[in-house]
Amino acid sequence: MSAFIDKLNASWERSNSLVCVGLDPEIERLPREIAMQPSPIFQFNKAIVDATADLVCAYKPQFAHYAAYEAEDQLERTIEYIHRSYPGIPVILDSKRGDVGNTAVRYAIEAFERYHADAVTVNPYLGGDSLEPFLQYEDRGVIILCRTSNPGGRDLQDLDVSGRKLYQVVADMAARQWNSRGNCLLVVGATQPRELAEVRDIVGTMPFLVPGVGAQGGDVAAAVTNGQTADGKGLIISSSRGILYAGTDDQFSTAARAAAEALRDQINANRLKR
Repeated sequence: MSAFIDKLNASWERSNSLVCVGLDPEIERLPREIAMQPSPIFQFNKAIVDATADLVCAYKPQFAHYAAYEAEDQLERTIEYIHRSYPGIPVILDSKRGDVGNTAVRYAIEAFERYHADAVTVNPYLGGDSLEPFLQYEDRGVIILCRTSNPGGRDLQDLDVSGRKLYQVVADMAARQWNSRGNCLLVVGATQPRELAEVRDIVGTMPFLVPGVGAQGGDVAAAVTNGQTADGKGLIISSSRGILYAGTDDQFSTAARAAAEALRDQINANRLKR
């Protein structure tokens, strides 16, 4: 078991929560008093983190929401702040990297040495050699796209491959080939509860990052019931817009806390129910 999985397990236990807050800032939606400050994205993230840290098992900044604003420095500051102020909470860099080996090496350095993320999302469709540079960081998590939450995911992920769907093949390869260091996780969307159960059967206790609740309409109860492990864990259930923008005025962090707490309680009400 990798150091990242140990850290995730400890975070689940400490917080009694499977909630992950997606730190996906949009400057146009920031409260006015935040938007007018220097480094507004960092200030917004800091307020959200401070308001929710006891309610979550992880944070997940999405890279494009920083790069689009030329705000990579504020991404670095956000991750550094979480590590310094709340060192037990893992940070997942959601960048969905996937490229040929030499370039993948640079992406792995970016995620783990520049940004110091505890885990990163990756795209497996260039094959195992494109994942290996990430997997070599044995103390970090590598979260592999498997069955995504968007409707168009079916275009490729449901293709038949010798009697199995492609996402099932990806899950099997992750469990049997790529996870030799014990640091693999999978992305399986909350909008696909049947597939959550299928993938859980394939990979056993491997943790899932589960996007798609909240704004995307995934059913929380179905996601928990179908995706949890036998001990009621195994899931990192991510919500971004539903928490970040629960309020729009100077009480935005209070509203974010209330939304995170409500999601935690909704999840916990369905844990270990089968």
